[in-house]
Amino acid sequence: MINKKQSRVRRGAREIAYCALSVALITVCAWISVPFGAIPVSLQTLAVAFLGGLLGARRSLISVAVYLLLGLVGVPVFTGFHAGISALMGPTGGYLFGFLFLALLPALMRRIPVRGKIKRCALLFAANVLGLVFCYLFGTVWFVLLTQSSVPAALTVCVVPFLLPDALKLAAAAVLSVRLEKYVR
Repeated sequence: MINKKQSRVRRGAREIAYCALSVALITVCAWISVPFGAIPVSLQTLAVAFLGGLLGARRSLISVAVYLLLGLVGVPVFTGFHAGISALMGPTGGYLFGFLFLALLPALMRRIPVRGKIKRCALLFAANVLGLVFCYLFGTVWFVLLTQSSVPAALTVCVVPFLLPDALKLAAAAVLSVRLEKYVR
């Protein structure tokens, strides 16, 4: 028979495992990238939105925060195997911090009781889009402040080329989250 202390230890171990696997998933998805102008297209947004929709607010936010901290201390977790304070605090670093929004909004929306997989996918997709809007907003303001470029120039470089690929990734994240939610405790 498992006592309360053993049960807490198991829950804690499960939480650590989920977060560690999530950080690994975000990292691998960051490494899968295609050169696309000044900023490569990677699968990071897919991973972050997927985890937000699958794991909930606490787990997904901790995972994204640990991912950012690993990059900050020099572990090459970012796209192109970049790391360090220069990568995180550089012109596109705001988009990395914006991942916190992308993880949080789907995590909060998954709490809304919706019956049917199609409706749940639609809800998560809408939450993913909203999260990405905040990510884009935060990242674009950061980019403009650091580069002293205009907002239209920043949007042209950092947002517009990614709209279609990100929409596809967000849809895939919503579908994957709904399909796999029954396996997560």
